[in-house]
Amino acid sequence: MDDAAKRTLAVLLSLAATVGVIAALAVLTPRQAQAGATMAAFGSDKALAAFLDEQKRAEEAVYEDEKLDSQMVMSETTSAAAGPADAPASPAKVSGNGEAMAAPQQPADRITNTQEADIDEGGIVKARGDLLIILRRGRLFTVSTAGGGMRPVSRIDAFPPGAEPDAWYDEMLVAGDRVAVVGYSYARGGTEINRFRLSPDGRLSFIDSHALHSSDYYSSRNYASRLVGNKLIFYSAMSAGSRQDPLAALPALRQWTPGAKQGAFRRIASGRRVYAPPQVRANKAAASMVHSITTCDLAAERFDCQATAVLGPPARTFYVARGGVYLWVHDQTWSRRKAIPDMLYRMPLDGGAPTAIEVSGAPIDQFSFREAAEGRLLHVLVARDGEGDGMWSAERGKSRSVALLTLPLDQLDDGHAIAGPRLYRTLDSPGQGWALHNRFVGDHLLYGMGADWEERDGDNGLLLVAPLDGGPVVRVTLPHSVDRIELMGPDAVVVGSGSDAVWFSTILLRGRAQAGDRYRLGGAAEAESRSHGFFYRPDNADGTQGVLGLPVSRAARPAYYQLFESSAAMLFLRRAEDRFQPLGQLAASDEGIADDGCLASCVDWYGNARPIFLRGRVFALLGYELVEGDVRGPAIREVGRISFAPPPVTVPRP
Repeated sequence: MDDAAKRTLAVLLSLAATVGVIAALAVLTPRQAQAGATMAAFGSDKALAAFLDEQKRAEEAVYEDEKLDSQMVMSETTSAAAGPADAPASPAKVSGNGEAMAAPQQPADRITNTQEADIDEGGIVKARGDLLIILRRGRLFTVSTAGGGMRPVSRIDAFPPGAEPDAWYDEMLVAGDRVAVVGYSYARGGTEINRFRLSPDGRLSFIDSHALHSSDYYSSRNYASRLVGNKLIFYSAMSAGSRQDPLAALPALRQWTPGAKQGAFRRIASGRRVYAPPQVRANKAAASMVHSITTCDLAAERFDCQATAVLGPPARTFYVARGGVYLWVHDQTWSRRKAIPDMLYRMPLDGGAPTAIEVSGAPIDQFSFREAAEGRLLHVLVARDGEGDGMWSAERGKSRSVALLTLPLDQLDDGHAIAGPRLYRTLDSPGQGWALHNRFVGDHLLYGMGADWEERDGDNGLLLVAPLDGGPVVRVTLPHSVDRIELMGPDAVVVGSGSDAVWFSTILLRGRAQAGDRYRLGGAAEAESRSHGFFYRPDNADGTQGVLGLPVSRAARPAYYQLFESSAAMLFLRRAEDRFQPLGQLAASDEGIADDGCLASCVDWYGNARPIFLRGRVFALLGYELVEGDVRGPAIREVGRISFAPPPVTVPRP
């Protein structure tokens, strides 16, 4: 089976999986934190190996029972599709801290719609000065926008010269004159990190390539890599090692050398950098996965990385804030290992020891988290049937029962602490559905059910807005599903599908939450589901006026079409005086489409279209085209278009 089939199979299995009977949020007995305590590492590789060997024996003992359970779950697919029964009562209501949060503002050259303003996320297009760097179908491209023009400058394979192009190249980050391309190779068994040098005039040259031992990082919503300054941050996971080699799952790195046999992975974390809370150490078969956070200096002459790992169950969701990485882990819903607790880990970016707390439920995706109060508080939306955000897990939740965890971070310790019921606030149910979407905007939490990826034409939707100060939840009825929630200055915009159209609904959050203006684009659908497919450029100090862009398709299509087709157009809307003003679209050209000779990453898992607002100019990235528009008038006007596609491949006649 080739790499494309492997990832496609993983995605299809993830989409097909259905959860049967799922436990509701547990009402835990609180246990106070031990002030200043951190998690304990294993004293040596020998101690860790002995522990993992014992865990593996216990896991093998329950393997047959788990296979039986999984078969029972799959046999209940039809009945489960109708939605699980209502959950028992959630924990008692408590109020949040009520602090107002300003909408994050993007730096001048930041063109990516990131969750945190000062933390970049791996994407398909980045900017450095007047240069755009674009990752598409296994190649890197640069385009200069200097002097008011657009000019393709450089093109290079995203994989090392002389290497087999057998990886998915999904993400890219830029720091100074260094470009990092992040991919996953099933053949080489890890996350591939390829570095390139970017010259001042936009020329690209290969520097080096390394592989980080890991499982496939893919998530339909989250991103595997972050960048803080020059520090690359990766989340990765590996199933706990075999009994023959218990340490095989530890974080490890190796460099690719052209023309040479590739050497063994070099471990970058010993047992002294692997941690487990008391609940995992005491529970047989609880440490089925090694979860790692790896940091690397992108700008260093010699590429090297350090890693910290924690042990726990497999399902996960992670969120990167300025001070650290939050990792929420929980057991598979069908497992017989009922006593395995859900855990929240906080892993500092400075290499300090992690802290932990026992929790209940599970987040939906990275947007379920918000670090607040200058790093002293963490808000998390949890659902009783959350499965983490690996692969397509976030797209198949059917939660009717959700709660808001408001957690003072001084409650985390070595893992003995338990987040008790008073830290959870029961929230109104979002109703029955498939994909739950959520976002913190200002001092509110917004959430609601989206359309099925296979249908994509949602029914009337319900958006719920929960003030973080504990005020009543506001219910906003919408004529569409809740497929996307984005910040729009101090307010929010909800994008969804309904009645063969894509809708944009303003949610006013200055005071009591309420519905604002709406815009409907008939005969169309959202063409990109990832958060990076949207961008809002504020045009005044408080963000209440601005321009947004979003890729759309000309005919309403199911969402999975975005993986295989180019987006047809980029829609732009102006917001002024709390009303939408349609500016029109910049459309992709149907002419000149040719075989690009793709050798690697030939499915657009991360999409292929982005709105770009760079130094006062407006662009639409549409596949291999970059189109510029002028939005100063009542309608957008195309002022330039280039193709940076590689030369077409000609097939000789027989």
